[in-house]
Amino acid sequence: MEIRVLRYFMTVANQESISAAASYLHLSQPTLSRQLNDLEKELGTTLFIRGSRKISLTDEGVFLLEKAKEIVELVDKTEANFNQPADIISGEIYIGGGETEGMQIIAKTLNEVLTDHPSIKFHVYSGNADDVTAKIDSGLLDFGVVIEPLDKQKYDYIKLPATDIWGVLMLRTSPLADKPFIQPEDLIDKPLITSRQTAVSNELAGWFGQEMENLTITGSYNLLYNASLMVKEDIGYALCIDRIINTSGDSDLCFRRLSPKLEAGLNIIWKKHQVFSSAANKFLSQLRNNL
Repeated sequence: MEIRVLRYFMTVANQESISAAASYLHLSQPTLSRQLNDLEKELGTTLFIRGSRKISLTDEGVFLLEKAKEIVELVDKTEANFNQPADIISGEIYIGGGETEGMQIIAKTLNEVLTDHPSIKFHVYSGNADDVTAKIDSGLLDFGVVIEPLDKQKYDYIKLPATDIWGVLMLRTSPLADKPFIQPEDLIDKPLITSRQTAVSNELAGWFGQEMENLTITGSYNLLYNASLMVKEDIGYALCIDRIINTSGDSDLCFRRLSPKLEAGLNIIWKKHQVFSSAANKFLSQLRNNL
């Protein structure tokens, strides 16, 4: 597969029309159609359902679209780090992480790097640990900020001087809001909204002393803001970390810590034997100096 043809395929999938995509790409419609037909023959599958008004993707087409996005993004990332002036430190840094105050350490380091090397650009991806590690594994991210535990056989890491504290986000009118802290028995019969992170589920199961599937799990979340809206509608209690959602002042929500206390250390990770761009190397060096 050629990168150029994958870009054609992505454009057709986005435009839902070969004629519209051909116009956007400044190609003739027959030329674009031939490229797509050759791609389908190469892969031995049908990628499009060709309707009278628009075309849509088959299941195989949807799969290829997701992979094509990753492939093209990785190519663009690689090219961006080569197409830089040789006499200055430049390039791009890709960092992923969830919602945590530990990202403030990353922001401070980036600010220092950009002050000294203004040609460097950074890209931050927000996602949970499972999302972030998947993108690190595929080469789409240079670094990820994740909570413990982590696979120390697979990743190099630096422990960050920050700790996340777990608790429950709830309505101020909730009966549990009167408690100074929340114990496992307080939540046994309550509708819970939990993180989809694998490591988090394991840690919470240990705190509860039983498997999570034995509890009343009403829903799950990837990032906390949308989950907080569910809590506001009294759908459930969100198990989450502190200081992500503002519960001060006139907020309808409050946060209560777990007891026994449940904490999670934070690490910045990267693939073992990773070969970094000059920009990523500069960031890592600055972070080590700061810590």
